[in-house]
Amino acid sequence: MSWARVADRIRRSRDAWRSSGAAIWDPVLAAVFTGLAFVPLLANMSVDFGDLPERPEDAFAIVLALAQTLPLAVRTRWPAACLAIIGTSFALHEALGYPMRFSTVTVYLALYSAGAHQERFRRGVAVAASAAYVLLVVTMLLLGSPAGPSQFVVFYVLFAACWLVGAFVRGQRRQEAERRRHAAEAATAAERARIARELHDVVTHHVTGIVIQADTTQFVATEPDRVRAALTTIGGTGRRALAELRYLLDVLEATGESARPVAGSLRDLVEQVRGGGQPVELVEDGELPALPVAVGLAVYRVVQEGLTNAVKYAEGRPTTVRVGCRDDRVEVEVTNAPAAQPAGARSDLSGGRGLSGLRARVSALGGELAAGKQPDGGFRLHASIPMDGAA
Repeated sequence: MSWARVADRIRRSRDAWRSSGAAIWDPVLAAVFTGLAFVPLLANMSVDFGDLPERPEDAFAIVLALAQTLPLAVRTRWPAACLAIIGTSFALHEALGYPMRFSTVTVYLALYSAGAHQERFRRGVAVAASAAYVLLVVTMLLLGSPAGPSQFVVFYVLFAACWLVGAFVRGQRRQEAERRRHAAEAATAAERARIARELHDVVTHHVTGIVIQADTTQFVATEPDRVRAALTTIGGTGRRALAELRYLLDVLEATGESARPVAGSLRDLVEQVRGGGQPVELVEDGELPALPVAVGLAVYRVVQEGLTNAVKYAEGRPTTVRVGCRDDRVEVEVTNAPAAQPAGARSDLSGGRGLSGLRARVSALGGELAAGKQPDGGFRLHASIPMDGAA
């Protein structure tokens, strides 16, 4: 399963959870408004539309009151249906001249809900609601409403404002969802880049060592001790490679961890390369303090990349690794003497991504990486990384 598909499923599940949370509270809102609709003291807070003469309240008035509050239970899931039922009940309540009741204020909430939650046919719903309002105004005028045109215009502006507020909230919600989607995509891309760098480091370093040892073994086939030493080195390198690759595969299987395999110590790394026949000297300028995981891994990868390049392009030549601290920064340097054979002799082992990936890793921590030939023909790889990882 691709990372993009995993991120999309997580986003859909989160959005569905949020929507279901809103839907759970809608019935509670409907129950609250239903109870408030029958509180006499709140009648003065109702919508007084058209000013028609009042008629005595009857059973149908109770039905209309319930029809204006109960549909709120589905206002998020079916906002257009909620608006249609509440709007029709409100129109009948006003046209029949029933006494004022708090339930009429739900028309505002229904309009807001339609603006905020209606996904399809939004323009159609808005046009239909406007047409229904015009029909209600004409009906009220035919029934002898004393209200003037200005009052009906003010009500229309008020109703439209409720819809527009909902539309604004919907727009903000969509922008936030888009921002989260971009953030998830960026995080996925960053994780892919980290895994790609780790895979490059594991494959290039360990497999290069295995290939070189295998190539060397054929020239010492008549010396059993050297053959056994080479095979031992190959086996140890292969096991280390398998351990790191197994960790990366666990990450790829969506454990949610960051792709940071546990690297060994620099001394172990130097001993591994030295055991393969490369003369390596480790110079430590004092004891390194405890470093953040990302910084420690970056230091390890710099040394690993430098030694891998030395083995590939300057096999058998003296190589020096220097590690120390200065001005709250970790200084790492790997240098090797000029190659005894043409530089292209081992071009088949070059992945072409080591330095670029390493530079990106070091830069992400606020550090600097420099690599290039020395005046004597050798090669130098140097990194300077803040000890706090640019926190």
